[in-house]
Amino acid sequence: MLRILPTSMLLIFALISNASGDERPNIIYILADDLGYGDLSCQGQEKFTTPNIDALAATGMRFTQHYSGSTVCAPSRCALLTGKHTGHCVVRGNAEVKPEGQQPMPADTLTLGHLLQTAGYKTGIFGKWGLGAPGSASEPLLMGFDRFYGYNCQRLAHHYYPYFLWNDRQREILWGNFGLEEQAYAPDLIQEQTLKFLEDNQKQPFFCYYAMIQPHAEMFAPEEYMVKYRGKFLPESAYKGTDGGPNYRKGGYGSQPESHAAFAAMVSVMDDDIGELIAKLEELGIADNTLVIFSSDNGPHQEGGHDPDYFNSNGLGRGHKRDLYEGGIHVPMIANWAGKIEAASETAHLSAFWDVLPTIADLVGVAPPHDCDGVSFLPTLLGKEGQTASEYLYWEFHERKGREAIRWGDWKGVRYNVDQDPNSRLELYNLRNDPSENSNIATGYPEVVEKLDRFIQEAHSESPVERFQWQGERRGMQGAEAKRK
Repeated sequence: MLRILPTSMLLIFALISNASGDERPNIIYILADDLGYGDLSCQGQEKFTTPNIDALAATGMRFTQHYSGSTVCAPSRCALLTGKHTGHCVVRGNAEVKPEGQQPMPADTLTLGHLLQTAGYKTGIFGKWGLGAPGSASEPLLMGFDRFYGYNCQRLAHHYYPYFLWNDRQREILWGNFGLEEQAYAPDLIQEQTLKFLEDNQKQPFFCYYAMIQPHAEMFAPEEYMVKYRGKFLPESAYKGTDGGPNYRKGGYGSQPESHAAFAAMVSVMDDDIGELIAKLEELGIADNTLVIFSSDNGPHQEGGHDPDYFNSNGLGRGHKRDLYEGGIHVPMIANWAGKIEAASETAHLSAFWDVLPTIADLVGVAPPHDCDGVSFLPTLLGKEGQTASEYLYWEFHERKGREAIRWGDWKGVRYNVDQDPNSRLELYNLRNDPSENSNIATGYPEVVEKLDRFIQEAHSESPVERFQWQGERRGMQGAEAKRK
């Protein structure tokens, strides 16, 4: 089947610079699912350790002011792959497509995968897609990826012992998981295919997007990991879920009487898999020519029995997944590239998911799309002068009555109930003085509130998808006018 690329892609072929050749680095982007800022021991986690991810930080760079694309899965991943924040990208929330899949991106979407294909990279995604149903114009193999193994649908990715996984465009039936059986642990299968992709492409530049499903609920881990933590986090958090019947493994989480132990076990599985991946790079002799980036798609969840407050999963942040306070969108990011990125370094450069595409474009020598919202942070990675930044960072969330947030320097503005009340007051916080967003100081700084409000109006554009429009837009009014009348 021929891949049809957006027309704008044709322009990019002519813009490939002297980054081509054998010196082009491999790129691995590892995305955890619902991992909080404080869920790594190198980020302050005290109840368990993450030695392999810590090693990446010890030999690489930690970004202390990095933000996800959104506060839930699908829009965050859309922002990552398109370089657009949620005021501009099409997918701005989780939206089901029955029987399997989520809201697709338009067929002419230019993704990070497309961009790297034009630069001569072999591209693969392993894990969770969540951006278009099977057979749609927005399945992975039509969105810039040569190889796909894992879950198309994020709802089905709730389950660690699924009935099937996608192997490119074919369903791979997992016969050992039929009925109530639990023989094939999906993260193990995804890890195998990820390592195989590295082996198969070791002699050419590759981009591996490793979209891990841990530690999203349901809270399941193999027994050899559970036994390490059983009884260590008492009293336990018990969860009663769906353990049979017609909806089993179709969305609802399975029961877990030991959710605390299971959470630590799930993160340990993820950490061990990352350690194995780094060891594979070293075994293949390509570790020094591989940029590895690790992050999380949003803040910690409160599902399936997980208690993020018990683990201090959000660090100093207020809120959790689905919030636009810091706990919902402030995420860990670690970048590692031996000999290129200074070991044990740290940066407070303000960045977000939509900066990843222009950064990688800068690295491989191609031009990012003209409508990209991001700014390359490659100078920061390489310790060079000339780093610039976006004037502000913006998020909008089309669930729970509508939410908006804006960050400008140390200032953070948050507005809730936007869809119900377009005149809802903007809360204002100074994150330098108040990183936990405890004190709303909007009344004391009216000029800052006014400026942030102008940024919000500027950043939001009406989505072509009705479910991602504010009420005023759905009534046919102009978005900015409807929000401020």
